[in-house]
Amino acid sequence: MNPVKKEKKPSKRKKRPEQTRKIGRVSILTGGGDCPGLNAVIRGFVRASTNIYGWKVFGIKDGFDGLLNNKFVELSEADVGGLQLRGGTILGTSNRGNPLHYPIKKGGIIVFKDVTSSIIKNIKKKKLDVVVAVGGDGTMKITQSLREKGINVIGVPKTIDNDLGVTDVTFGYNSAVACATDALDKLHTTAESHHRVLVLEVMGRDCGWIALEAGIAGGADVILIPEIPFNLDVVCKHIHKRKLAGKKFSIVIVSEGAYPEGGDKVYVKPPGPDGTPGRLGGLANWVSERISYSTGLETRVAVLGHLQRGGTPTTFDRILATRFGVEAANLIAEGKFGKMVCLKGREIKSADIKEAIKELKHVDPNGQTVKTAEALGVSMGRPD
Repeated sequence: MNPVKKEKKPSKRKKRPEQTRKIGRVSILTGGGDCPGLNAVIRGFVRASTNIYGWKVFGIKDGFDGLLNNKFVELSEADVGGLQLRGGTILGTSNRGNPLHYPIKKGGIIVFKDVTSSIIKNIKKKKLDVVVAVGGDGTMKITQSLREKGINVIGVPKTIDNDLGVTDVTFGYNSAVACATDALDKLHTTAESHHRVLVLEVMGRDCGWIALEAGIAGGADVILIPEIPFNLDVVCKHIHKRKLAGKKFSIVIVSEGAYPEGGDKVYVKPPGPDGTPGRLGGLANWVSERISYSTGLETRVAVLGHLQRGGTPTTFDRILATRFGVEAANLIAEGKFGKMVCLKGREIKSADIKEAIKELKHVDPNGQTVKTAEALGVSMGRPD
């Protein structure tokens, strides 16, 4: 009598894609300026990497500086619990020390050198199969350089300026707009009470998305952005016209990178002779002084600065950042290196990093959003 063979129970373990059998050690870094949602990306990437694919995940501290100086920490699922609601980044970041143009002191003077060869050595020494870089335009340019030198990379777009190409939205942007809108809401009451002109300065070096959308949401009367060089006489006439109509206050929102027709951007620290970017700031004061002189109205200035980068991410940014982190792991599993995750409509897709850094995503001066603002009676600083 033949013994009855017991049927084998199907394994509950998920079958890994073929590509993942070649992957064992993955890493993630956060570069450039911080913003709400970075920790949510880290959490999504670590959980997908460990739960689905069984990889070891290493966090790289302080952006590309961590790759240069061997600052690694292994991350487990327990290390990222609850991170979706925390602002900033547990890994730290740096928007200085570009490895393609790294400052090194020699003989008492600073010289700039490409140190990516040292970074590549450290990546190989640590036996990292892939580097996931979370950042904006500058971070993606460095990431693409590593790709061209043979390193497996994946990009995740992050910037409060929303200026990266190929993705409809970057995480961090929604939180920054919410912060600016909340500030405008508060400024309305004090401006109305004292019959003042309030000028709010927000971030936006080259692209005016924050000022434009927060200005519409927060009921600004004047919106000044880098894409539309403004005529100050037009701005002052608009505010004076409001005064004649019985409206005794006005709200002006300016991107830090906006500038007048025929003029220059306003810097706290001008660009360096070596090509290093300057530090913008002070446009709100410049505009405020001239409005006061021209209209005779009392003016005040508020500068949000790094408040736009801090705090808890909005629900939208938490979800988008988490989806980006999970998709970064999926791209590794599929062997799609050199790609950057992106949002297209409601779907998470991917595109070549080199396509994302071709040009910044500027506000269209004649686009629908600008036309919407003007239809509401907002002055963009250009003649009617």
